[in-house]
Amino acid sequence: MDDDNRYSIREFVQQTVQQDRGQGLFELESERILEVNLNGQVWTKMGSMIAYRGDVKFTREGMLEHGLGKLLKKAVTGEGARLTKAAGKGKVYLADAGKKISILNLQGEALVVNGNDLLAFQDIIKWDITIMRKVTAMIAGGLFNVRLEGTGMIAITSHYEPLTLLVEPGNPVYTDPNATIAWSGGLAPEFKTDVSLKTFFGRGSGESIQMKFDGKGFVVVQPFEELPLQAPGAGG
Repeated sequence: MDDDNRYSIREFVQQTVQQDRGQGLFELESERILEVNLNGQVWTKMGSMIAYRGDVKFTREGMLEHGLGKLLKKAVTGEGARLTKAAGKGKVYLADAGKKISILNLQGEALVVNGNDLLAFQDIIKWDITIMRKVTAMIAGGLFNVRLEGTGMIAITSHYEPLTLLVEPGNPVYTDPNATIAWSGGLAPEFKTDVSLKTFFGRGSGESIQMKFDGKGFVVVQPFEELPLQAPGAGG
């Protein structure tokens, strides 16, 4: 390439232009941008839309749209109105703070995802909020997770490359809650504290809080400690 064409606007457009890859409803436009080929409706993380084209309407999740039970759980966890419904026909582009995006096609399976790391999911997926009651008292802001189950597409995010650890009976995996982004639906994590690790983790409480996964399944972690979601008005 000659010097006149290097770094030109034309070259920039050619290198960054949106491309149709024909991958279906959810498509990775890049590893940090999700394209939703919308023809119906999907749920998205509030504030994640960065662009769209077509006839698409965005509406915040109604207070009682998913029933009183979910509303009460949201009140407890401080997670009011964090979902947005995208409905219509067109292309919607989603991103979340430059985090890496992974697409998963559930086929009758269940997955539990940290509330910070759920980007989008089809409306045919069954979902519910799970509250980690024990750890809520240990970590400022609590820990909020979503259990997704059924058949359909979901998209999750991670800071940098995720790592999946297989869990086998009698060979548990221990993780940092703030680095844990998802786990298979058949696992039920326990929480424990280890004062001896306080110098490594630097917790303000002087304790290291760990999630213990035992059984058969997998757990996904990221090389980053993400602060838990907080209730509106909490913190600075």
